[in-house]
Amino acid sequence: MKKNIVAALIMAALVAVTGCKKTNKKTGENAVDALKARGTFVLGLDDSFPPLGFRNDNNEIVGYDIDLAKEVAKRLGVDFRAQPIDWDAKEMELETGKIDCIWNGFTITDERKNALSFTEAYLNNDQVLVVRVDSGINSLSDVSGKIIGIQSGSSAQEAVDDNASFSSSISKLIMFKDNITALNDLDIGGVDGVVMDSVVANYSIAQTKKPFKVINESLANEGYGVGFRKSEPELRDAVWEILKEMQKDGTVTAISQRWFGRDISTIK
Repeated sequence: MKKNIVAALIMAALVAVTGCKKTNKKTGENAVDALKARGTFVLGLDDSFPPLGFRNDNNEIVGYDIDLAKEVAKRLGVDFRAQPIDWDAKEMELETGKIDCIWNGFTITDERKNALSFTEAYLNNDQVLVVRVDSGINSLSDVSGKIIGIQSGSSAQEAVDDNASFSSSISKLIMFKDNITALNDLDIGGVDGVVMDSVVANYSIAQTKKPFKVINESLANEGYGVGFRKSEPELRDAVWEILKEMQKDGTVTAISQRWFGRDISTIK
């Protein structure tokens, strides 16, 4: 993507939104009060990211993150709405006020922490390589001359860039709108492998039964968090406190069991 242009747009939006928030602070209104006044908690997501947030056979947006967020909204006393967004422009969608948070397998990175207010990690994840079972690829060192796909705007890009031996050995890196499209291209031989989140990879392989495998080596270890506007740490803190309550009372465990068959939450 055009990083310089996007960065400039994000900075402009940050300045504009920050100015608005300072005015609100003078009236004594914080982000939690403002959310309750609006009455709807709007979550921004990539709606093709199973099992965290995706469309089911009835075209309804469902998933682990969706169930968590719905319960958070309920405990905040507001309605809930899942808003699909362009993942490549997710920070802009947040900073311009179209959504209240980014909550959909959103990897915590130092760069993102500088721009956003992040909760602590609620799930752990790895960036892994998915290949066809008959590809002959059995390790990361087998990708020499291969074509690899990733989701545009995802942390997979950083994982590839940070692994010099891996990135220098592949012949081409192709960007896709989402991981499902990338896996479909892998299925027809358009790419030789896809670097993506292990949570999504393992779930997709189990559900679709396609002849894929996950290489048993990680390109990067990471954690998922919920991202809010930098000027709204109080909303971040309110949501995180509710998530901790949900972990203590067994709600998070029940939701995790529903989607993963076990409790994989990292909320303390």
